[in-house]
Amino acid sequence: MNKATISEIRKQFDKTLEEVHDAAALEALKYRYLGRKGKIADLFSRIRDLSSESRKEAGELLNRLKADLSAAIDARTAAFSAPREQRSYIDYSMPGYAMHRGSRHPLTQAVDDMLNIFQRLGFDIAYGPEVETDWFNFESLNFPPDHPARDMQDTFYTEGGGVLRTHTSPVQTRYMSTHEPPLRIVAPGRVFRNEAISARSYCLFHQIEGLYVDEGITFADLKGTIERFCRLYYGKDVKIKFRGSYFPFTEPSAEIDVSCFLCGGKGCPVCKQSGWLEIMGCGMVDPNVLKAVNYDTERFSGYAFGLGIERMLMMRLGINDIRILFENDVEFLKQF
Repeated sequence: MNKATISEIRKQFDKTLEEVHDAAALEALKYRYLGRKGKIADLFSRIRDLSSESRKEAGELLNRLKADLSAAIDARTAAFSAPREQRSYIDYSMPGYAMHRGSRHPLTQAVDDMLNIFQRLGFDIAYGPEVETDWFNFESLNFPPDHPARDMQDTFYTEGGGVLRTHTSPVQTRYMSTHEPPLRIVAPGRVFRNEAISARSYCLFHQIEGLYVDEGITFADLKGTIERFCRLYYGKDVKIKFRGSYFPFTEPSAEIDVSCFLCGGKGCPVCKQSGWLEIMGCGMVDPNVLKAVNYDTERFSGYAFGLGIERMLMMRLGINDIRILFENDVEFLKQF
């Protein structure tokens, strides 16, 4: 150990101190040089290896170095605790911290995109409560108390006898109860079902319900609306298929498939090798639903459809686990 070694330690300390801009880094620097196992302590332990003539000089140099480093750290500590306007160590030439801008959740983006399309097609937007009565959620939609279709939907019931709506279809009868035809609405919102949470199902999800009631409405009107929506949302080259199905509140009923846009209809894991993806259910409004809101079924007819936002979004983005849409994973959300 000699003067050159001590001088080099001082230079290293001064250089590192210039790069310290917060109290945590300063504490780490103090521990590295002045701690019990720091560099200064290490130099003191090596004094015993020197000759008796060199020990005194080395001890004086080390004591002076320790005092200088302690004073520098104390001064910087005081600067950190001083009011901001009194701090003189700030380097205003350093670049600032990047501010990350937030964005809309992909589910919100999907809902907005779909609503914009439906508004262009002439639909108004209607909303309804998430806590519904049994009449609006089931009976007005042709679900009598003993109807087996009630078993298709596992329902959350409230203490007051209400239900967390299992679909957005109650907005149909709520809206028709206070409006006369003609009417054309879409109803977005959250729905709830008492289902086991897995990669393919969740206890809540989002739907958009569509309803059009007027004189002379036919299945051809429904078909034209669905085809137009699908081509505006998925692209003009998408293929569309209607399959016969059953829903208590529509007759006849159908389910809609679109060609898989990930594989081009050739078959892949997302479409289960079928080349088709199911996106919604639809049909002509059952006369019993129109009667429930006192509409003249001899004069008026209508169609309805309901699509699941998460399902369509997962297929569009190639997401294979619905839970990631509700976990607020920042790294996932930054992609959108």
